[in-house]
Amino acid sequence: MTLIRLYNTRTRKKEDFKPLDPDNVRMYVCGPTVYDRAHLGNARPVVVFDVLYRLLRHVYGPDHVTYARNFTDVDDKINARAAESGRSIGDITAETTQWFLDDMGALGALEPDEMPRATQYIPQMVAMIEDLIAKGHAYAKEGHVLFRVRSYKDYGKLSGRSVDDMIAGARVEVAPFKEDPMDFVLWKPSTEDQPGWDSPWGRGRPGWHIECSAMAYELLGESFDIHGGGNDLMFPHHENEIAQSCCAHPEGGFAQVWMHNEMLQVEGKKMSKSLGNFFTVHDLLEQGVQGEVIRFVFLSTHYRKPMDWTAEKAEQARQTLIEFQKIARGHTPSSPPDWFVSLLADDLNTSLALSALRDVAEAGDPAQFVAAANLLGLLLPETGYWWKEELLDTVFVAGSQSQWNHVPLVRSAAKKWQELRANKQYEEADRLRNQLEEAGVEVRAVAAGVSAYMGISLDPAKLEALK
Repeated sequence: MTLIRLYNTRTRKKEDFKPLDPDNVRMYVCGPTVYDRAHLGNARPVVVFDVLYRLLRHVYGPDHVTYARNFTDVDDKINARAAESGRSIGDITAETTQWFLDDMGALGALEPDEMPRATQYIPQMVAMIEDLIAKGHAYAKEGHVLFRVRSYKDYGKLSGRSVDDMIAGARVEVAPFKEDPMDFVLWKPSTEDQPGWDSPWGRGRPGWHIECSAMAYELLGESFDIHGGGNDLMFPHHENEIAQSCCAHPEGGFAQVWMHNEMLQVEGKKMSKSLGNFFTVHDLLEQGVQGEVIRFVFLSTHYRKPMDWTAEKAEQARQTLIEFQKIARGHTPSSPPDWFVSLLADDLNTSLALSALRDVAEAGDPAQFVAAANLLGLLLPETGYWWKEELLDTVFVAGSQSQWNHVPLVRSAAKKWQELRANKQYEEADRLRNQLEEAGVEVRAVAAGVSAYMGISLDPAKLEALK
């Protein structure tokens, strides 16, 4: 079995991945707040953890991996959007949830096994809050329930800061109902025009942090293997998740491995509306940038490094993918080489794996090449359709870059085969086709005329003999 090594944010080191139960590998990733289209930065963790999901499924088997990613569908941003638009909250969240799934699907992301919505787990959140109060880790005041941060001695270990340092270095909301400035909200009251649920503390709605803790517990248990998300969530969201989960379920350890992806820039600058470089995944797709191209650019940078989206990178990715699609054309995937899987399994090194795809191609087994690309979520039937637009000439040639100097000769031979067939010289046409196949070239008649496929096993000497 391939050894997977992952960088654990909590321990600050790369570790051998040892699942709690190899027959039930479990991963939770923080999902979107669904009030608008997903911007490009929202898509990076989706792609990162989709690759990890694919790797886990490859190593442990699809039936032995559970991936949960939530939707936050109760939030003040959603309330504000409903008030602005005059639409119901339910309509907005249903629409934007589907937008998210469609856009991420265009990037080749598999849907997780579990996609819980916060509003479906309100009773479980209320029960967890009641338990925290009973254990002395939370308190109710003025319709709010707050978590006592100082009741959890390990608070701050994930982000590497002490509670006092956090207070000194951050803007902390000071409210009269707080015992300590660092205490955070588990439950808050709702006005008549806000969504709310009945609770022991009055009509209200959950705080953001309790959502993921309750859903992760219900779906994955008190201990599971991996928790992921962007590094902007490390504090306070993930820090708070750990505190409330470990206090509610001290018998468990919550997540064993914490993984965080770095942020995204655009043309070397932080993405922001004020700089005019803010755009959504949908914007790029509408502009004709293929989802597979977006994914390729994402994978070209290691997940723990800042990623810079540029138009030049997108064009380079497009050209490379066209070349890869031509190599893969007509081949059914087998299994990726073990050495390739090991490269990827070294802390999800997608940038190195992308570079190694050429080595897989040049090894001469197209089926392995397709399988290796598929492990990265590339060259998939559902996302690879776009490249056909590049192949509208009467003849096109598939092959690795090093073989492209043979393109004119292959093109000429294919056209000659087409002419022989048109002139009903079938015996000579069959002889030429057989000679081409021996040289590693496949020709076939298509609606537009003829297509030629130059395989990785091309024999240049036999091809030259056809002149």
